[in-house]
Amino acid sequence: MKYMVTYDLMETTRNTNQWLGATARAFASYPAMAAIPNPAMDWLKAWGEVTERTFARMVVKPDWGIPSFTCEDGKDHIVEIETLVERPFGDLIHFNVPGRKERKRRVLLVAPMSGHYATLLRKTVISLLPDCEVFITDWHNARDIPVSKGKFDVEDYTLYLVDFMKELGSDIHIVAVCQPVPLALAATAYLAEEDPSAQPRSLTLIGGPVDPDANPTEVTDFGHSVTMGQLEETMIQRVGFKSAGVGRMVYPGLLQLASFISMNGEMHYNAFQDQIVRAAKGESSDHDRHNVFYDEYLAVMDMTAEFYLSTVERIFKNRDIARNEFVVAGRNVDISKITTVAVKIVEGENDDISAPGQCLAALDLLTGLPDSKKAAHLEPGAGHYGIFAGKSWRNNIRPLVLNFIDANSAAPRAAKSGKSGKVVAMK
Repeated sequence: MKYMVTYDLMETTRNTNQWLGATARAFASYPAMAAIPNPAMDWLKAWGEVTERTFARMVVKPDWGIPSFTCEDGKDHIVEIETLVERPFGDLIHFNVPGRKERKRRVLLVAPMSGHYATLLRKTVISLLPDCEVFITDWHNARDIPVSKGKFDVEDYTLYLVDFMKELGSDIHIVAVCQPVPLALAATAYLAEEDPSAQPRSLTLIGGPVDPDANPTEVTDFGHSVTMGQLEETMIQRVGFKSAGVGRMVYPGLLQLASFISMNGEMHYNAFQDQIVRAAKGESSDHDRHNVFYDEYLAVMDMTAEFYLSTVERIFKNRDIARNEFVVAGRNVDISKITTVAVKIVEGENDDISAPGQCLAALDLLTGLPDSKKAAHLEPGAGHYGIFAGKSWRNNIRPLVLNFIDANSAAPRAAKSGKSGKVVAMK
């Protein structure tokens, strides 16, 4: 499948479905159709609306859409998106709130590069903005990056994080969500040896695969069931002529979306069926619950082939991070060198992507970190999305994260000999 024609065929299929939806909606909306009332036209229009919107969203990068909010001065403050570091494959951005007093808590959200844009963390950003200066890694869609910009794999991702941490200074607190959890851990360990003074004050790791074999899921089982050759042959395609990254080898976002949907196919089928019913009854709206969720969920981005393949091979198959044998730029990254950065683990009891135990494995690697600097929290009944953006995040996890940040905001002292053992649970 490593051909341009397969990429363009997939885009043609998406484009055709979008056109079919638009055509059905337009046809059913003709005034003449109202002359003789026919419920079939209402259903055709509803199907068209939902289908057109669904396939149109797949190639649109969502806006951040961060609303203004009232600060302690009683005034409404807008949020400006400010780019601090601009790189070919991703930027470091700051959600600047002009006119308000700068917040002492400075948080860098490390967004996943796993098929969705960083805007997947919009609700996380909104929830943190009143109390923190918030920064985030804004990864770019590989199909829009010219081949001349070179490669981007897990080592490059890690080095990007290292540079972003250096840019923000040592009083930053890192919150990594899902896929980048092991790489954020590696970036911190890299700094521990290269530039200890640039390490963050704390590292909060949320639902990520530090050791995928600690509690296998469908995701990890898939990684073990296929060879790297099979993955490269079936999952990698070459960007077509329509995009700026023409010729670049990528793992297409549309393939990743198909994988996401297949994991909970019945749930998604029912959701779209119900939305068509609501649209036919005139009960749907532009910003109803279904559209708000799926406008983000369906917006996917391509990953570079080397990033996807190196993630599968080095994180899932070889377990380089879990075995503490991860190499970056020819240097072995030793997790035990982290001795001053407080580390907190957050997992969801019902997480079917990074199951409980996969992220917790990080604490066993931190043999140089005192137990007083370690913390863990398992959120009862929470799934993957809920631990960083849902009700569980808002009501339970967010307050714990802020308390953890406050408890570890002081500049660290030089660490004594580390211990490994019991984990201090967050209260």
